[in-house]
Amino acid sequence: MLLGALSSALVSAVAGIESGSYVLLAVAACFVVVGVLRNLDMKAFDATRLADDDVTAAMGWELRATVGAAVIAALYGFWMAYSFLAVNTAFAEMSSLSVTVSVLVGVAGRNFAIDRLVTLQVVLMSLGMAVGMLFDGALHTAMLSVVLIAFVFSLRKVSANIRAILLRAVHGRIEATRLASELDTALETMQHGLCMLDEHGLIAVANDRAEQVFATMLPGNWNGRPFAAMISSASARGAIPQHSASQLMDTVQTGWGGKVVLRLPDGEYCEVTVSSRQDKTVLLFEDITDRVKAEERINYMAHYDTLTGLPNRAYFAEQVDADLDRRRRTQPSEPALLMIVDIDDFKHVNDTMGHLIGDRVLIETSERLGRVLGRDSLVARMGGDEFVVYRSNAALRDGKTDAEAILEAFSRPIDLGDEVLSVHVSIGEVTVTRTKDDLDALLTKADLALYKAKAMGKGQAQTFRDEMDTDYRYRQRLKADLKQAVQDGALTLVFQPIVDLRTRRVVSCEALARWHHPELGSIPPSLFIPIAEETGIISDISAWVLASATAECRNWPEDVSISVNISARDFRNADVGAMVHNALTSSGLKPSRLEIEVTETAVIEERTAAMEILGRLAEQGIGIALDDFGTGYSSLSYLQALPFSKLKIDRSFVMDIAQNPRAMRLLSNVAQLGKDINLTVTAEGVETEEQLSLIAENSKVDQIQGYLFGVPLPRREVAELIDRMAARASQDLPQTLLAANRRRG
Repeated sequence: MLLGALSSALVSAVAGIESGSYVLLAVAACFVVVGVLRNLDMKAFDATRLADDDVTAAMGWELRATVGAAVIAALYGFWMAYSFLAVNTAFAEMSSLSVTVSVLVGVAGRNFAIDRLVTLQVVLMSLGMAVGMLFDGALHTAMLSVVLIAFVFSLRKVSANIRAILLRAVHGRIEATRLASELDTALETMQHGLCMLDEHGLIAVANDRAEQVFATMLPGNWNGRPFAAMISSASARGAIPQHSASQLMDTVQTGWGGKVVLRLPDGEYCEVTVSSRQDKTVLLFEDITDRVKAEERINYMAHYDTLTGLPNRAYFAEQVDADLDRRRRTQPSEPALLMIVDIDDFKHVNDTMGHLIGDRVLIETSERLGRVLGRDSLVARMGGDEFVVYRSNAALRDGKTDAEAILEAFSRPIDLGDEVLSVHVSIGEVTVTRTKDDLDALLTKADLALYKAKAMGKGQAQTFRDEMDTDYRYRQRLKADLKQAVQDGALTLVFQPIVDLRTRRVVSCEALARWHHPELGSIPPSLFIPIAEETGIISDISAWVLASATAECRNWPEDVSISVNISARDFRNADVGAMVHNALTSSGLKPSRLEIEVTETAVIEERTAAMEILGRLAEQGIGIALDDFGTGYSSLSYLQALPFSKLKIDRSFVMDIAQNPRAMRLLSNVAQLGKDINLTVTAEGVETEEQLSLIAENSKVDQIQGYLFGVPLPRREVAELIDRMAARASQDLPQTLLAANRRRG
């Protein structure tokens, strides 16, 4: 700008000297002054730090620039008009015209960004040009002015087009900058790592997350370096598995895309998704550590017991089935072994000491089995307190069988720190030879052997024998036939009298179920009652006994009651309260004439339910008797916690009292215990007069039950017995009272 102003001043001065015009010399001076002032103004603007959003300051500077441009444009217009109208020399006219036209071209090319400034300069310069050329009196200059006017308007249009191009470029650059900024933000804030390879396999783009992944594989800068070489180096130093590195590079090189899982050195897992387009490849690195660990946890839970860490039943079956299949194909000569190991009375441990202690017992059991059996045996937890062992080679272990080694391991108590427990196990085992037995059949045989071990007194091992299978089939038949017998009402009811020791009257009868099989004959209750409990039909039997017994009791004298046994399964699976209510309602029997008998085992196994149900029954006036006292756990806390009205001493306390004075003292002490807590005491299993006499003279037993007064009888015969003993007691009462007075005297 300054050079143009000085050049214009020089041309104007030469024209002024040539024509002798002082006005042109003054114009030249004005060019110099205006040019210098505009130059100073531009330097001041250049030194100013103008904010991008300071619109007010920007408009002020634009106004100053416009004023300066207008002044110099007016000077050019005056120069041309004066040269054509006043000077009229060829040099003055041609120099002013050529310089002004060149300045117009410069205006369009330099100031196009400001439309107002360009318009103002073009108008002022073209106006002077038009005035000077139209009115100098020559036709050719007038016609040339018309052409120059068209030229001026074309310059105005060119300036507008250039400005539009500039604005589009500026807007495009702003948009590109915005998109680039947003893309950069997206890349750096995304949770996944992203890396792009160029056509030569070099890493062209990598965000921070991708660089973190690369740093765990191989420290250093990866940008611009060959991806294949970096992965190869990371694999060579063991940072990533060799097969994973090969799989990743194959996926990248084929260009088909895919996914590869990498295990990183810090224990994390990364899934790499590869996608390609044209000659570019994009890799997305996703942290899947949580997902992999969750899958591993799910897989572990699907195969192992969470408490003991042993294989579960499904995983055990999978491994054993595979070994059995191998044995069938290869026919090995050595026998295999399968054992079921069950903790004796584990439910008692859980109920009395809590599940935390029970869990610690299970853990200790699994550890002892592992130490005894070693790695050549497969030990699994089947569920609950039952473990299973399989060994493909059943050779002796240190001169002992596996079962003997296990029993010996559990001969020592389990020390839990704050508790020391004596825990024993029962074992059922079966030897696997070249048979076609599958795992289910072997488990069934081992379970039969375990059942035999439990029946023989627990804490021992039994090996499966063929007769056990016969017993099993017999038992399975009884299960089906008993269910049908209950549905058909084929069971019968008998009653065993309970006699008052002082009056010799029948004061109650215990109702007992009997089953006569049409083909197998009489099935003892000791056999079919456990089967009923196992199959879940015991509650149907209990409901039937309650209804039939209460109905029969209505036919007896008012002072005779009925006693009915309730199983532990009834408390668990049936509504005992509803059964009793229905029986009393249908029979019309008074609640005080009904007595419910429960065993210590039933109370312990279902303590919460038993306490709630028996409490409600006792509130109705129904008697609650603790049956077979002394054969269970004999925990005196239950005598206090439950609403018992009667204590029935088991027959095992009675059988030896005639031969063993110690047995008599024990019976007497147990009876005294019952009397001390205001319970009616009944002695079971009295079979001889000698036993009766000893009990009467040496204990505080209230009632007698046993074969001495009668075996369990059908309803008609027991009714006759009740009447007969009542009549005899009336006749013998004076002598009985006299004998009692003598004993007290």
